[in-house]
Amino acid sequence: MIGVKSTSEAIGIAADYGLDLVEVSPNADPPVCKILDYGKYKYVEQKKKNEAKKKQKIVAIKEIKMRPSIDIHDYEVKMKAARKFLANGDKVKATIRFRGREMAHQDLGLKVLVRMRDDLEELTKVEQMPKSEGRMMTMVLAPK
Repeated sequence: MIGVKSTSEAIGIAADYGLDLVEVSPNADPPVCKILDYGKYKYVEQKKKNEAKKKQKIVAIKEIKMRPSIDIHDYEVKMKAARKFLANGDKVKATIRFRGREMAHQDLGLKVLVRMRDDLEELTKVEQMPKSEGRMMTMVLAPK
């Protein structure tokens, strides 16, 4: 803490130390400044930012497409893929696609999604309940 100084005095003091005068809070009265090595300060800030970025986990949404009249074995293959995606920490978007007269039997698609939710209950939580959008019915599952 040096106290209140004029700008030219503060720049002179910083120059004596071989450092920079950095304005910290310009809206304060009087403005608050620090004497520091600005290049080193920027370098340290960049390092902190990169460390935070490394620890960040990007969550992808993997989609599994099915039909309301899916066979048992095909369903098992889709469940195996969904379990693999969830084990990797990704979200799973289950999509049922209706074609032609299947639109009249959307309850069959809902049954498939409910069955999927029940089968993956110990691994997931439902992020978005099944909802119908045009010819598609979707549900999003996130890992616990």
